[in-house]
Amino acid sequence: MAIPSHGRASFSTQANALLRKNLVFQRRNKRSNCCLIIFPVLLCVLLAVLQRAIDNELNKDKYKCGCAQVNGKTECGIQYSTLDQASSCPIPNPQKWPALLQLPDPLSRAVRTDGFTFPNLPSESCRRTGNCPVTVLVTGTNRTLGQGMASNLFPTSPLNSSNPLLSLANNVLGTISMPATENFLDPAYSSGLPLHFVRPFCQSNSSLSLPEEVISSSMQLDVECAQGLHLWRNSSSDINDELYKGYRKGNPERKINEYVSAYDFLNSNMNNYNVSIWYNSTYKNDSGFSTIGLLRVPRSVNQVSNAYLQSLFGPGTKMLLEYVKEMPKPGSQLRVDLSSLLSAQFFTYVIIALFPVVLTALVYEKQQRLRIMMKMHGLGDGPYWTISYAYFLALSVIYMICFVVLGSLIGLKIFTLNDYSIQFVFYFIYMNLQISMAFLVAPLFSNVLSARAVGYLLTFGTGLLGGFLFQNFIEDTSFPRGWIIVMELYPGFSLYRGLYELGQYSYLGNQMSTHGMRWENLGDSRNGMKEIMIIMFIEWLIMLPIAYYIDQVISSGSGGKRNPLLFFRSLIRKSNSISRKRSLHKQGSKVFVEMEKADVVQERERVDQLLSESSSSTSIICSSLRKIYPGRDGNPPKLAVKGLSLAVPRGECFGMLGPNGAGKTSFISMMIGLTEPTSGAAFVEGSDIRSQMNDIYTSMGVCPQHDLLWETLTGREHLIFYGRLKNLKGSALTQAVDESLKSVNLYYGGVADKFTGKYSGGMKRRLSVAISLIGDPKVVYMDEPSTGLDPASRNNLWNVVKQAKQDRAIILTTHSMEEAEVLCDRIGIFVDGSLQCIGGPKQLKGRYGGSFVFTMTTSAEHDTEVETMVMSLSPNAQKIYHISGTQKFEIPKHEIRISDVFKAVENFKKRFTVQAWGLADTTLEDVFIKGA
Repeated sequence: MAIPSHGRASFSTQANALLRKNLVFQRRNKRSNCCLIIFPVLLCVLLAVLQRAIDNELNKDKYKCGCAQVNGKTECGIQYSTLDQASSCPIPNPQKWPALLQLPDPLSRAVRTDGFTFPNLPSESCRRTGNCPVTVLVTGTNRTLGQGMASNLFPTSPLNSSNPLLSLANNVLGTISMPATENFLDPAYSSGLPLHFVRPFCQSNSSLSLPEEVISSSMQLDVECAQGLHLWRNSSSDINDELYKGYRKGNPERKINEYVSAYDFLNSNMNNYNVSIWYNSTYKNDSGFSTIGLLRVPRSVNQVSNAYLQSLFGPGTKMLLEYVKEMPKPGSQLRVDLSSLLSAQFFTYVIIALFPVVLTALVYEKQQRLRIMMKMHGLGDGPYWTISYAYFLALSVIYMICFVVLGSLIGLKIFTLNDYSIQFVFYFIYMNLQISMAFLVAPLFSNVLSARAVGYLLTFGTGLLGGFLFQNFIEDTSFPRGWIIVMELYPGFSLYRGLYELGQYSYLGNQMSTHGMRWENLGDSRNGMKEIMIIMFIEWLIMLPIAYYIDQVISSGSGGKRNPLLFFRSLIRKSNSISRKRSLHKQGSKVFVEMEKADVVQERERVDQLLSESSSSTSIICSSLRKIYPGRDGNPPKLAVKGLSLAVPRGECFGMLGPNGAGKTSFISMMIGLTEPTSGAAFVEGSDIRSQMNDIYTSMGVCPQHDLLWETLTGREHLIFYGRLKNLKGSALTQAVDESLKSVNLYYGGVADKFTGKYSGGMKRRLSVAISLIGDPKVVYMDEPSTGLDPASRNNLWNVVKQAKQDRAIILTTHSMEEAEVLCDRIGIFVDGSLQCIGGPKQLKGRYGGSFVFTMTTSAEHDTEVETMVMSLSPNAQKIYHISGTQKFEIPKHEIRISDVFKAVENFKKRFTVQAWGLADTTLEDVFIKGA
């Protein structure tokens, strides 16, 4: 299975391998992709269906200009229309309407009630008769002048039928009807409710005839008298308090003590006129628009202005407000564009939904340790970042193109009316910023579920806060613009603001039958699109390098943590690496003063000798390697590896044995770059693990203890990907993959082309071994490679490892003594962070196991005779086990001959009954137990 090395893979080769793997992985995730695409599709379709339903409703006759048959001809116009129809009629010459005063309902007018006992208010009994006066409150610094003007607020003038508009201008005409959204057809003249003359005293009711010049047809209206009452208050704060306490509370139908208006004459005198007016702006029609300022406030202004003039010059001086009149307009059709009105909130959900997708993909590779697995097989940070970023950007761009194209095809105005180039630039900048933000926050998470939860919380939280908070700040012209910019520094609000601006322009364009946003509109001071584009672009340029820096400094699946000054340290690494190797051999065995066994001391001296040489063919050299984990939660620091010195040449398989917690995993983690050593050094093919791990990764293979695989990729696709990272191409790659699959029995029966998620545990272990050996790595680390394998598969795997170690160094950890004896040229027993012994299997058994184990089982009363027999064979024999007639003894090999043992047992059988006996040589397991 050894394939000639093709050298280190180039940037483009690594990028190509990762891109191909990502494309295959993406193609397999059809269900996730469909769910991702369905969300915006469903939203667009829902908006289109609702838009169609609204359009159908607005196309009904009740929303079209009213028509009637006149002299056999069909005529259309506002005079034939209802209030709903009037807004769509062409009106070249709007009607004249007498200016009206907004009056409270008779049951809501201010009176004395329990808890409302302000001075001079009428009794509550007037509500039963329906003749409560309408009240105006007055205050000012000059009470005499103020009360004099207040007495002129409600003039009384006879009606003149020859000039009805002038006649009405000399009186105060009011209504209790709600105002409309425009003044083309005032509901006061068509609602059936009576009008009211507001006068100081009421005598009788009357009727009023409005001529054709006012409403295009004669109309007889009932007019009732409403008494106008003016009351003086000492200050404006008293008026505020009274108006506030009389304001409607709770249910809008429950109205309490409403006033017509209030006036504060301030410092007005005979030479100066200065007045503040309170008026009720809470009267709304069914559409929710407050329109009282359009029609009902001018009469209040005219009232108080006339009152001042009459105080100065007498009752004959007046400013006449004869009538009010709307602007002329062409015919129009009522339109409501849902996509523009709802775009900011709903489309924010659609676009930010990509953020948790990118974030969970990054965290998944970290959680499953797939990224470090790729890096240990030669994938550099540059190709990883380039391809991952480009991959997510391509997905985002395709997603947005589908979204915009679909929305355009079904006719959503926010897409069709706004300039597509503006939309592309806006979405493109935000997609880059969103991906950069995902890379930035990914190191904060170690679990996919928590990352997904936070991602979707941000998605829906941004939409809700944008719709119910941020949009109000945008529309409030009094809110400081500087704080708007500060809020837009959060990318989600920048997205919301951009969608809001696109929606506003498309809505107005649809209403006015023009286009939406164009590039020249970005110069508008009220258009925030240019502002947020600049903010997002600058944030993107800043956030991406910060994300890369944090990724390199904080462990995020790419290896151990690095020094924050890593970019400065990289300038002096090469010189330090050379001097470090030359100086380490001088320290040698001075690290420890404790007594070490001779074989361990000999290995340390061998390492010192190799370090002193200018060049060496030894693949792995560890010198005084130490690892100390800092203490946490009150626990002392943990010394995991104590000054390990070890040398492994090419062609050797070194077995590392030891109990759980001995430090084997910590040693392997340092060697493969997962953690940094506390002190000491190690060199792999001449490269320092502290500063040159990227070079080491290109010639290293790893079979981790837990299988690190993509469940939706096949075994063949795994090997192709890792083979490409090792610079295998074309036929060499195909040959290496096929041979690897055959060597681990994954080639036949279609197993190679099954998803690894369907593999058994043993099949995954075999694939992990094949991955570690693909591409002819010079150094291979195998952590319990045969775990979970059946005897036949394990024996086949052993043959693969035997063949693979011919031209490479292998470090293997295992708990199987049989596996260690079969595969390992040398074995080291590792206990409490240090080597207890080291050597070949036969050497260890001969050195630490120089005795036979004699076992005999008899009845319990003959135990003494058995012990006497053994001591006669070897005075130095030691009893190591005794229970219920069964005894075990260790007998030094140099004191006995096997034939003497057989003779002694035969003689013993003649005198006593022997149930069982045996003589065994020392096993590697015995050596391990003694060492551990």
